[in-house]
Amino acid sequence: MARRPTRSTKSSTRAKSAVTSAPKSSSIQNALDPLAALLKSAGLRRTETSSPKTTTPKRKKSSKTAARKTNTPKRSPLAVIFPAMPAIGGVKLSSVAAGVKYANRRDLMVATFKPGTQVAGIFTQSKTASAPVDWCRKALDHENPEAGVLVVNSGNANAFTGKAGDEAVKEIVSAAAKAAKCRQREVFVASTGVIGEPLPAAKITSRVGSLIKGGSARPWKTSAQAIMTTDTFPKGATRSAVIDGVTVQINGMAKGSGMIAPDMATMLSFIFTDAPIPSSVLQSLLMLGARDSFNAITVDSDTSTSDTVMAFATGAANIEKPITRIGDRRLADFRLKLQDLMRELALSVVRDGEGATKLIKVRVKGAASTSAARTIALAIANSPLVKTAVAGEDPNWGRIVMAVGKSGEAANRDKLQIAINGLPVALKGQRDPTYSEAKAAASMKASEIVLEVDVGVGQGVSTIWTCDLTHGYISINADYRS
Repeated sequence: MARRPTRSTKSSTRAKSAVTSAPKSSSIQNALDPLAALLKSAGLRRTETSSPKTTTPKRKKSSKTAARKTNTPKRSPLAVIFPAMPAIGGVKLSSVAAGVKYANRRDLMVATFKPGTQVAGIFTQSKTASAPVDWCRKALDHENPEAGVLVVNSGNANAFTGKAGDEAVKEIVSAAAKAAKCRQREVFVASTGVIGEPLPAAKITSRVGSLIKGGSARPWKTSAQAIMTTDTFPKGATRSAVIDGVTVQINGMAKGSGMIAPDMATMLSFIFTDAPIPSSVLQSLLMLGARDSFNAITVDSDTSTSDTVMAFATGAANIEKPITRIGDRRLADFRLKLQDLMRELALSVVRDGEGATKLIKVRVKGAASTSAARTIALAIANSPLVKTAVAGEDPNWGRIVMAVGKSGEAANRDKLQIAINGLPVALKGQRDPTYSEAKAAASMKASEIVLEVDVGVGQGVSTIWTCDLTHGYISINADYRS
């Protein structure tokens, strides 16, 4: 395949932003060589040098120093500030460092709910789903499911752990139900972290009781921190909506950084509202909202075993006439605000993509159908060549053409149009006569990039969000279990 010459200029700030710890074995390095070559071709310099700067041997870092480095990843340059979030009637939160994987790091969060809280959930499409996902699906498979407790741990996914994983869930559920005085089917659990490692359930069950008793209405940020893994910042969002003249609140938190791809994007997300919405309606609202949010993002095309999005409606807001169907006009504002909140949470996950330095919006139109447009957009968003070109600030639109062609969906080559950050680069199947390499390259220095493609065969439209691919992604994932 013909390639463009690599760009030789690169700011020192960008070079320093990549995590540069080397893989720890030659086998890992050999496995990563092909991707490393792509990164090099995009003009990304590795900050390591080919020879040491000094002949003096470096002091070996202590295990405590190494643990500290693993616990505190460098904050993403695309990070957003955690918002001030109001209390939600009927919800109490608490969190603690339970030592599930790391010492002195919050890794266990518990939420408790007023009796009668309605619940809904959507989960990973992975065929190797985790034990917590299996439990939640069964708990929701009841008429009018209700929630009493939510228990979430980070550091261990409790996935691919066999019967021991199921037993760990049962132990946690039993302890939480006893402490909260609710039915076991009203306890929901989620785990995120390393796959294949047995979950130390005792570290969770020994803390659940005190967390349930000590919950309060305001610790949203610390609760969001407790569910993080390779995330570099806590993710939260809040909205208010009006139902039948009454103002209701919606708060949400999410975690996610790598292993991000529909359906759903790899993450955990929990949404809380005081609106009186029955579980059946809440389930429909959640599924509709996920379509253009959590199911429209990708970092690396990998789908997690633990993906979970759940919504809890306490009904604490005083709305006299009950809501019984999703078509109720009084839900119009709530639905819009919920979708907006879910989109914000989804984009915060992409902003925290492992090693990411740029947020990328891929907008495809003119496709044969919405489904076809989505497939094309994902082909572009998941292309390592496109993502590394963006990381290298190279407007190599030929790679977008390649991705459109490989998608397998209909596209009219002679009508194909492409724009980068609003600048036309391709028109009617060839380079746009007004195209300016200098202007396009300058626009690529922005932290947010918009790629627009019209494939010229129909009316289908779709938008997918992703991020660039840097050597930081390799470094984070090569060292993930160390």
